[in-house]
Amino acid sequence: MSDARLSVFKTYKLYVGGKFPRSESGRVYEVTDAKNNWLANAPLSSRKDARDAVVAARKAFGGWSGATAYNRGQVLYRVAEMLEGRREQFVREVADAEGLSKSKAGAVVDAAIDRWVWYAGWTDKIAQVVGGANPVAGPFFNLSSPEPTGVVAVLAPQDSSFLGLVSVLAPVIATGNTAVVVASEKSPLPALSLAEVLATSDVPGGVVNILSGRTAEIAAPLAAHQDVNAIDLAGADEDLAKELEIAAADNLKRVLRPQAVDYSETPGTDRLTAFLETKTVWHTTGSLGAGGSSY
Repeated sequence: MSDARLSVFKTYKLYVGGKFPRSESGRVYEVTDAKNNWLANAPLSSRKDARDAVVAARKAFGGWSGATAYNRGQVLYRVAEMLEGRREQFVREVADAEGLSKSKAGAVVDAAIDRWVWYAGWTDKIAQVVGGANPVAGPFFNLSSPEPTGVVAVLAPQDSSFLGLVSVLAPVIATGNTAVVVASEKSPLPALSLAEVLATSDVPGGVVNILSGRTAEIAAPLAAHQDVNAIDLAGADEDLAKELEIAAADNLKRVLRPQAVDYSETPGTDRLTAFLETKTVWHTTGSLGAGGSSY
């Protein structure tokens, strides 16, 4: 018996509604490493794939936004646990995608895992930071509390295929939103592998949907989609960002414009609050007595 054997190449697929479909179009494109060596064929998503992902995200929104913040934190922490178990795979994929040494890629993957844990800890705390009781004149309680915006389209950073991806995705779902993610066009493999982790990490199907392909082609229908509530343009260049912002204005989407970000730095709460709405409730406390006391 010969010792020679053929390699088993990995088939990368999209992640939509908790399932792993091929692109509706049947198209793929070649993904290469930093030295232009072939790595894999990735699905080339179509507009139909983008629309399907929005439908899945909307269907999942009610259950995910209605879950307790503590439960969402547990789910995000489980993602970190699963990533830790598959660390070597992601180190290899990040090294290939970004042209890094194994040690540097390992540091990036470790930082991404830590970032999941960081956001997991914020799920049940952000309401205390951005909400609270408001002082008003009159016999009323006036309370403000944050609520998720809804379905968020996320254009992942182009040059930070994993840490950048985690840094823009985790805060979106930590606060109860659901996401349609457009992976880095040139380096989509870490994102597509992340989908396999999400599918086995208690994240309900449809909460995160991951598409690969031409960023401009996929982003255009997402920006114009009437059932997408917000869009993060982290992975868009200046010209594309302008086009998408114009399209997003049609249904008054929240838009987070691209900005220079060092994803290795500890993030603040900006991305947690970017896709939150504030609900304010007034409630009577009863009439005030002559001495100012309420009943």
